[in-house]
Amino acid sequence: MLGKVATAIGQAGGTIGAVDLVQSSPRHTVRDITVETADASEWPRLTEAVGAVEGVRVLDITDRTFQVHLGGKIELRNKSPVKTRDDLSMAYTPGVARVCAAIAADPDKAFQYTIKRNTVAVVSDGTAVLGLGDIGPRAAMPVMEGKAMLFKEFAGVDAFPVCLDTRDPDEIVSVVRAIAPGFGGVNLEDISAPRCFEIESRLRAELDIPVFHDDQHGTAVVTLAALLNALRLTGRRMEDARIVIVGLGAAGVAVTRILLGAGARHITGVDLGGAVHVEREDYLDGTMSPVHRELALVTNPERRSGGLVDVLEGADVFIGLSGGRVLEARALAAMNPEAIVFAMANPDPEVSPEEAAAFARVVATGRSDYPNQINNVLCFPGMFRGALDVHARQITESMKMGAAQAMARIVADDELREDYIIPSVFNRDVVGAVAAAVAEEALASGAGDADAQIEFGAPEEFGALPGR
Repeated sequence: MLGKVATAIGQAGGTIGAVDLVQSSPRHTVRDITVETADASEWPRLTEAVGAVEGVRVLDITDRTFQVHLGGKIELRNKSPVKTRDDLSMAYTPGVARVCAAIAADPDKAFQYTIKRNTVAVVSDGTAVLGLGDIGPRAAMPVMEGKAMLFKEFAGVDAFPVCLDTRDPDEIVSVVRAIAPGFGGVNLEDISAPRCFEIESRLRAELDIPVFHDDQHGTAVVTLAALLNALRLTGRRMEDARIVIVGLGAAGVAVTRILLGAGARHITGVDLGGAVHVEREDYLDGTMSPVHRELALVTNPERRSGGLVDVLEGADVFIGLSGGRVLEARALAAMNPEAIVFAMANPDPEVSPEEAAAFARVVATGRSDYPNQINNVLCFPGMFRGALDVHARQITESMKMGAAQAMARIVADDELREDYIIPSVFNRDVVGAVAAAVAEEALASGAGDADAQIEFGAPEEFGALPGR
């Protein structure tokens, strides 16, 4: 019977991996068979082929990705044992009362004697989940759990997913403000624009812990790091580079702002209405969004108009933060020689990377199956590690700039090449370098506590400051 099943799987296009015996009786045998397929679209054909074998019944179908998520991907573990009365008396009553009293007398001690010192809330309403859009808080939970895993794996930070069943900015701000005492930082995630701008701005003003909307600033930091190295490779200066950014949502706005802060002078942003500038009709009649009005004042000094293809002529850099296949590769021929193309829409880039390579010297994407992946995981673990290490009260522009520069420096001069302008997400040097830069900038700007690392003993492997 196993031979018949294997033949049916092979004829249906599947490749058998492991075969495990689950249960056996005189009448039936239950086996767990692992089959490799190109994608889930092939499953019905395989299931039908196996089920057509006389005497065979398919009991269940799953895949390894679903198994990883079974019961959730994270869990809570105790740091101290509770095996004796003495253990219990210190971890809970009566000993815990002394610690509570100390924190009541000095609230800052919560950062020293509770999980606050190393815990981040990953907050989302599920309205702008990457590649999926508005799927709601329950469906967004696997993404937030995954983010918590990355925090722990790469930076030793304990993160907890907080998915909120509301889209009201007032309610979101109120809830996050109410739970903030238990956390050392807040990572806002997958909240749609323009609400995300208001929510982050209000929380930054009202809380005394770092608030960081990763879709905006994580993307911006990693994009800047990659661009710094791409410009270095092609012999350009940020001040001279002519940059076109398509897609002015949360990420596009943040990328524009950080590039301006890094010295860029020739940025043209493109939204659904075309190139943004102060002479565009919706700017003049007041219907342009406030965020885009702000960008119009500080970008596109030449008042270039038209659509994306129109403004690509003479550009050095194309940065895509919009949607898949918005541009045909041949349009890149209008750019300057040795063009830099960042097509970052995921999973479907703005332009095919293979086709773009014919017109550009450097091509980067947001995907892991191409070189030069611009991935936020290069930023947020080290960003929060550094901020927590010095008990930072906020994430400043200088901290973000320092993070990008530190990330770019990971790629040495003798390593820099067209297919390696940004470190791998598995490069373990990244978190330490970013954390150290963030902590140093926090202290220099007054956003951090100079005694925090000494008093609280920040892990040396995660961004201890030089000389401390």
